Amino acid sequence: MYKKLRNLYHNMPKTMRVMLLIMYDICAILMSEFLALWTRFEFSFDKIEPFFAERAMRYTLINVITTLIVFALLKLYSSLWEYASVREMFNVIAACVISACMQTLGLILFQWNMPRSYYILYLFYLMLFVVFSRFLYRALRTMKNSIVANHSGFMNRTMIIGAGDTAFSLIKDINNNSWRVRNKVVCVIDSDPRKIGNKILGIPIVGNDSKIAWAAEHYDVQEIFIAIPSLAPAKKKAILDICKNTGCKLRILPSMTQLVNDEVSVSNLREVEIEDLLGREPVRTNLDEVMQYISGKVVLVTGGGGSIGSELCRQIASHKPKQLIILDIYENTTYDLERELNHDYPNLNLEVLIGSVRNTHRVNSIFETYKPAIVFHAAAHKHVPLMEDSPNEAIKNNVFGTLNVARAAGENNAERMVLISTDKAVNPTNIMGASKRICEMVIQAMNKQYPDTNYVAVRFGNVLGSNGSVVPIFKKQIAEGGPVTVTDKNIIRFFMTIPEAVSLVLQAGAYAKGGEIFVLDMGEPVKIDDMARNLIKLSGYEPDVDIPIVYTGLRPGEKMYEECLREEEGLQKTQNDLIFIGKPIEFDEDKFFESLVKLKEAAYADDPDMKKLVTEFVPTYHFEK
Repeated sequence: MYKKLRNLYHNMPKTMRVMLLIMYDICAILMSEFLALWTRFEFSFDKIEPFFAERAMRYTLINVITTLIVFALLKLYSSLWEYASVREMFNVIAACVISACMQTLGLILFQWNMPRSYYILYLFYLMLFVVFSRFLYRALRTMKNSIVANHSGFMNRTMIIGAGDTAFSLIKDINNNSWRVRNKVVCVIDSDPRKIGNKILGIPIVGNDSKIAWAAEHYDVQEIFIAIPSLAPAKKKAILDICKNTGCKLRILPSMTQLVNDEVSVSNLREVEIEDLLGREPVRTNLDEVMQYISGKVVLVTGGGGSIGSELCRQIASHKPKQLIILDIYENTTYDLERELNHDYPNLNLEVLIGSVRNTHRVNSIFETYKPAIVFHAAAHKHVPLMEDSPNEAIKNNVFGTLNVARAAGENNAERMVLISTDKAVNPTNIMGASKRICEMVIQAMNKQYPDTNYVAVRFGNVLGSNGSVVPIFKKQIAEGGPVTVTDKNIIRFFMTIPEAVSLVLQAGAYAKGGEIFVLDMGEPVKIDDMARNLIKLSGYEPDVDIPIVYTGLRPGEKMYEECLREEEGLQKTQNDLIFIGKPIEFDEDKFFESLVKLKEAAYADDPDMKKLVTEFVPTYHFEK
């Protein structure tokens, strides 16, 4: 019956629904007038004074018109009564009070005085009828959802962490849509001792964070929703560390700044990400410093379609460049980025070009045409195992692509060029890291050849969520039911989110004076095994029980841990506590460029001894023969 009424209501045109409400309200006004008189005269028609009935009838038309106008002004015909709440109730009461007051004033002005109790009784009956009509559908809907929730075997028993306004809105949304979201809130956790022992929308607040594990077991919880958008990162990590051991699936509300119109609903909840377990404040940069050298300039980003390059483009676009030029060899992701930037920044002067940094003529043509003032060089082969099997490709793309871009930047008087480097360039054990170390040497040498251009490199570790990084791979393996593959139980890496790393790259560019190798503080190292286990737990599974973990051994060229600085490079602070400058290692630039010619010939000849040849450039490079 409910379903038929619901479908009939939703399939009815809005104008028809409004007309039905208006007709109902007219009947409600007439009934309220009649019942007010009937009640006043002790529910007896015989006792009603004829002149009172005549006065009420003579004023009825005016009363109906004014009441409908008041109802319309207070939006009683435009609210979604399916989701009616306190605000709508207030509007109904206010509309009825205003209408009753206007009726009282009108009757007095016309000198058609009625018994004093009539006015109060009229207001009472009018409110009764109008509230009934507006909240009947809501009441039926709530009853139906309650019946479904209590009798369905497919409801996920849910714990809410947080008992504030956000949690209230979330629980209300769950109750209103339990037939769709399939959740039943059974308990609430909050750290405020004044709230513990009370209820929120009938749901008990059972304790603080220390009770999470107990409540999860006691109430047979299957899902946990964290409903505290203002939660500090350290506190969030502490709560997640408790929740991840409950075996429950976790979801979390984003910060209020990420919520559209501050509206809270189940649809706002997102999966808990490994970033939530970093337990630190997001890295912040001085936007004024970035604006000073980006705003109003032509900026070129090579490898702009990649994970780092695309985030560079997003953040540069927000700093009002004169023109943004994106160069990439891979058209699919670049096309997606072009659409995104055109949508988000309709006034951006954007040029998207397809081409390879290996192509000297293509690179020179781009620089001669667009004359970029700022160059971010992110184009590179970065996948360690693949490059171990194709070392000549790593040298062609990384070293000589960088050389092409760097030389074109100098010859066309670019103000600065920023190379995206890696911690794998320090004491490299793989050809990818060794090739990036040679790229850093290219930057240092070019800085002396072209003194009008500031050449710098920025070195950092792994970024969460980048193409080919472990987190997306782990998530895919978990979704497939495992196993999750980890190379070694003790392997560690430094991690930072892509937006954080890119914002620091942009700020490091502001510090560029020429020849520096900037090193980003990546925070505390993370064990990859811990990361895999946390992701499994955050997905509601038990490692080695629901999802097996398999250790595959270190891949060719892979280190047990990464370093960000060679000892002899030293360390110098900058204005940003997370950005440091490594002291450049001196080398013979003339001999270096002469050797690059031989290296290029060998690379394009697909020399099988390329790795051995690279050791002449990077003596600290050690590889398995």
